[in-house]
Order: sequence, then C-alpha cells, then structure tokens
Amino acid sequence: MSRLFYVQMLVYFFNLNIFTVMKKLISVCFILLALSACSTSSTGRNQISLYSDTELNQMGITSFEQMKKEIPISKDKATNDFVFCVADAITANVSQSAHQGEWEVVVFDSEQVNAFALPGGKIGVYTGILNVTENQDQLAAIIGHEVGHVLEHHSNERLSANKVSNVGLAVAAIALGASDIDNKGLWVAGLGIGVQYGVIMPYSRSHESEADIVGQDLMARSGFAPKASVQLWKNMSKLSKDAPPEFMSTHPSNETRIKQLTAHLTVSQPYYLAEKNLGFTPKCVKPKVIPKSPMVKSNK
Repeated sequence: MSRLFYVQMLVYFFNLNIFTVMKKLISVCFILLALSACSTSSTGRNQISLYSDTELNQMGITSFEQMKKEIPISKDKATNDFVFCVADAITANVSQSAHQGEWEVVVFDSEQVNAFALPGGKIGVYTGILNVTENQDQLAAIIGHEVGHVLEHHSNERLSANKVSNVGLAVAAIALGASDIDNKGLWVAGLGIGVQYGVIMPYSRSHESEADIVGQDLMARSGFAPKASVQLWKNMSKLSKDAPPEFMSTHPSNETRIKQLTAHLTVSQPYYLAEKNLGFTPKCVKPKVIPKSPMVKSNK
C-alpha cells in the first residue's frame, strides 16, 4: 500500500464524525500512557511491564532448553573456553538482582552471526559471530549488549507492548465494524502496519540503542576496552550493506550505533581505565581457527 493510502486514512479518521470510534481509540491511548509510567529503565526511559520476573525467567529457560535440542552445540574446547572466559567476566559484574546464581552459557554450532541473552540467566553465542568479532573485547561488546537487554527488562517490554498493541487493534477493529466506512479490511490492515512502524519498531530500536550503551558500560567495568564496540559495528556494517532503511528496521542503522557508541566513550572509557590500572583485565584468547558448523559441511 502506498504512502498516500496512509495519509488518506488519517484524513478520513479526522474528518469522519464517528465519536464512538475516536472515544475508544483515545481510551486505548490513555491506557498506554498509564502503563508506560509503571517503571523506568536505568537510563530514565519509561517502560511497560505486564509480566512478572518469574514468568519471564520461565519463558527464557523454556526457550533456551528448546534451542539446545534443535541447534547443534559446539564441542570445540578452544572455542568454548574463549566464549566462557568472556561471558564469565561479563556476568561477574551483573547484579544479583538481575539474576541469582550461575549464568548458563552455550556455544551453538551455527554460521548465524548472532548471540543472545535470556531472562533466567541464559546466554547463547553462535560460532558464526566469532568470525566477525576479532578479539575478546569485541566479543565482550556483543555479550555485554545482549546481557544489557536482560538488565533493562526489554523482553518484558516487548511482550507487554505487543499485548497492548493487539488490544488497541482489536478495539479499533470493533469500532470500525460498527461504522459505515467502506473497505474496512484495508483500514484495519493499515492500522496494523501503522502500529508496527509507528510504535513497535521504534520501540525495538530504542531497546537496541539502550542495550548498546548499557552493554558498553558493562564491558568496560569488566575490564574490556569499550572502543572495541565501535570497531565491532564497523565490522558489522561490512556484512549488512543491503540492510533496510532505519525507519523500516527493528535495529538502529550501523552508522547511528557507531555515533552513539563513540559519543558514550567519554563515560565508559574511565570505567575501563580504572579496571586496567588495578590489573583487572581478562586474558581470553580467541582460537586462530573457529571450526565450521557441521550443517555447513553437510551442504558441501
């Protein structure tokens, strides 16, 4: 659907004398505003949190167990030692309020350039991303970023935002169904796309930017050089030349991330220097060769 369609949709809503429709939609907006004031992140951003920590932890544990059944796990000792060394240094600086007990770290034997952390103290690193990270500091930037999502309760926010947006769309669909507007299906579809690009996706971009900053601080406090996070995203940009425009993406553009991380070095670099002066810098050695995933070998 063209941009003109969405403009016409907005004009139609404002011009139509359908008080009931607008009243219900405005009510949804008030609910959203009320929920957004429930809590704030460490950076001061308002958050929507509809799920308990217990619920999120159980979701994370269940998802992680399922992934371990479906994705091959690396048995290469050097690769595992490297990832565990970095992850252990990072999680040692995570507050017990975020997770009590040991973090479980698994290296998945996959060419995917990816990593993640889940509520419940779970970290997954794909071997594919180890071919992009050049050293311990760049891997620390990745793991710090992913743990940052957990620290800032982003999973809770994403699930909560999806639930609220679904309620809003249901109310809008009911209101439209009671009106005499033509092409109701197209209007509802347009509302869905509007929520995706107008609320949900920017919401995700704010999560990514926040995790970048929180992760950079965390890696620096763990003795890893925060400047490596900037170089990491320069490496990533070489892999994503065909990435969609920032407006259509759930992630900030690589250029945006590089600028934000570079600007934040004035905060994170002193944390790193303090650890370095005390001699608290990890010595995690990246293997010279990362074994290829068995799935890649089988395709040859």
